[in-house]
Amino acid sequence: MANTGFTLWFTGLSGAGKSTLSEAIEKRLQQHGRNVEILDGDIVRTHLSKGLGFSREDRDTNIKRIAFVCSLLTRNGVVCISAAIAPYREARDWARHEIGNFVEVYVKCPIDVCRQRDVKGLYKLVDEGKLKGFTGVDDPYEEPEYPELIIETDKETLDESVTHILNKLVELGYLDPTYLEETADVR
Repeated sequence: MANTGFTLWFTGLSGAGKSTLSEAIEKRLQQHGRNVEILDGDIVRTHLSKGLGFSREDRDTNIKRIAFVCSLLTRNGVVCISAAIAPYREARDWARHEIGNFVEVYVKCPIDVCRQRDVKGLYKLVDEGKLKGFTGVDDPYEEPEYPELIIETDKETLDESVTHILNKLVELGYLDPTYLEETADVR
């Protein structure tokens, strides 16, 4: 199964570290000849899902669009990384079913740490009353029940998280076991 396409589906609150992890994993996989595409939630919303709002229906439509692109890339041998909040379990389960080779990674981080990071200033806007329906604050985030992996970004370094993800991909058969030996020298 190594060298086959698969989707690495990061889910978690805004500020949890999904984009940071995606970029680090992308770099490591590309250094070893893998074709990798990241579908970052923010970028997808400005292009593929432009015009969608943040109702549950629109959020689900956004996730279905991301899953559709992931399924196309995955079946063509690409490693696809989705880095979107994807707040609802049902939509993530739908994506898993549609894509097939699917590895869900829950990027778990306490909301107070996400607020401290607040790279985009969104939590500040929520606190000022300028942003409503924000996932994890006044709109629900449904934690995954059975993710293949949980990464707690407040408890480990980026390198530790990347190593855990790569180890899981080897364990699941998506990467060859010799891959880990080869990547140790490339960082």
